[in-house]
Amino acid sequence: MHNRLTTSLISGLVLASLPFIAAAQTQASAPAQAQVPKAGGTLVAIVQPEPVTLTGAVNTAQPTSLIATNVYDGLLSYDNELKPHGQLAERWEVSKDGLAITFHLRKGVKWHDGKPFTSADVKWSVENVWKTIHPRNKAILVNLTQVDAPDANTAIFRFTKPSLALLSTLNSWGAPVLPKHLYEGTDVLNNPNNNKPIGTGPFVFKEWSRGNYITLERNPNYWDKGNGVAKPYLDRIIFKVVPDAGARAAMLENGDAQYAVFSPVPPKEAQRLAESGKVKVETNGYQWSSPVLYLDYNLNNKYLKDVRVRRAIAHAANLEGLNKVVWYGYGKPSVSIVPTTLSQFFDNTVPRYPYDTKKAEALLDEAGFPRGADGVRFTISNDYLPYGDDYRRTAEYLKQSLKRVGIEVNIRSQDTAAFTKRVYGDRDFDTAITWNASFPDPQIGLTRMYWSGWIGKNIPWTNSSGYSNPEVDRVIEQAQGAATQAERIALFKKFQQITQTELPTLPLIELHFFTVHSPRLKGITQDGDQSQGSLKNAWLEPANANVAKAGQ
Repeated sequence: MHNRLTTSLISGLVLASLPFIAAAQTQASAPAQAQVPKAGGTLVAIVQPEPVTLTGAVNTAQPTSLIATNVYDGLLSYDNELKPHGQLAERWEVSKDGLAITFHLRKGVKWHDGKPFTSADVKWSVENVWKTIHPRNKAILVNLTQVDAPDANTAIFRFTKPSLALLSTLNSWGAPVLPKHLYEGTDVLNNPNNNKPIGTGPFVFKEWSRGNYITLERNPNYWDKGNGVAKPYLDRIIFKVVPDAGARAAMLENGDAQYAVFSPVPPKEAQRLAESGKVKVETNGYQWSSPVLYLDYNLNNKYLKDVRVRRAIAHAANLEGLNKVVWYGYGKPSVSIVPTTLSQFFDNTVPRYPYDTKKAEALLDEAGFPRGADGVRFTISNDYLPYGDDYRRTAEYLKQSLKRVGIEVNIRSQDTAAFTKRVYGDRDFDTAITWNASFPDPQIGLTRMYWSGWIGKNIPWTNSSGYSNPEVDRVIEQAQGAATQAERIALFKKFQQITQTELPTLPLIELHFFTVHSPRLKGITQDGDQSQGSLKNAWLEPANANVAKAGQ
């Protein structure tokens, strides 16, 4: 139960403009004979690359979230229209002045070690993790003064200014609740429970065989009792680490794995697999994240600190070609860092940089970097996110694009830990290719890339460019405390105008990620945050069921 402010806020954040999302929702909502979930079975899923930790409160990378969201719960979850539903919070109310949000917590919930879950855990997590070290929530909670816990089942968030974005990020990936009794008084970032997590979620951590697999087992005491069959339905999930894309495709095609998210195989291979009928390719479940692929510039670089060079690179990058050749149409060329899926925030009037190599060359000449005798103006490096072949191919495509205008690019590869340290810690890079989830509100996923307060904090997927603009900082901070959504929309449009003019980051593609799964796997298309949520609703149809149907 929630009030009209909550309802109108979340309803305003519906992501309904993508054709593939609309199609997926239509398919999901079509009348069908209800199937009763079958309890039991082991699901083999693929995780790639291997997580660096298993706790999403200290690392927001996608591989971590895939594991952590099955172990931890959030206060809320989100359906296909991104409307909130209770998880650890049964209901909530927003005060009339927007300065307090009261969460009524679910009773009888226990941590996996048997200790009771209470409002003290929420209070501690908010004040010691979400507000201090979490790369997204630190900005969202800048106006939070305290969390009151008047009793074991009530948590009251108190703010100096309204914080309207918060209610869009309280799921198990956006804001997992940690057990106070295991973290209080410790170094949170290095707490051993980060790699042996203890949560309240549907699955219990069992084993991590580094480089091989991570095993989770059914939580027999999970609070969600389902409707006739207790959740979760699966006995266990084995997340196998499979670095090779060809091996991932073979495992999915042969039925050796039944579930893989975030485009686990190249788009061309996904098309082939879908046509074979041996697997299903599903684009639903990514509405909550709205991912954007982008190129970060290091503004300390002697070439890239000149905005004319950054604009020249933008003109040299053929985004239509990149989307078609590398991503096989599983995306859409970006106009702004705020994607079109965030329709109320997106500004269609921002400066644009259409593909124009002559314009790019003119800007580079104007900046004072003429071609040398060998045709090269200068050389820069590029580091790409090591999440799959598509990112390497993106780097190679851009390398060829920039070569046409006289810029040489040296591509460097490394594992995820080395990538994040190089880009966000040491800032030892020139350009970097990565992606961020936008989420239903720019304040959650995007402003952290531009706010100067994140520079040098060694927090992945924040401000790696070194961009510092006092006016942009003010706009971001004003949007954080704006009393109405209309004010926030106007501020975020101003934010886009400035950042698309100065281009510390070049938006490339609005990504359309997909899930590949076995036709036997059911119950995974119910939520708009499914790709970042738990598998408590998933169940496996018996292997002989399809055979029986075929014989009928």
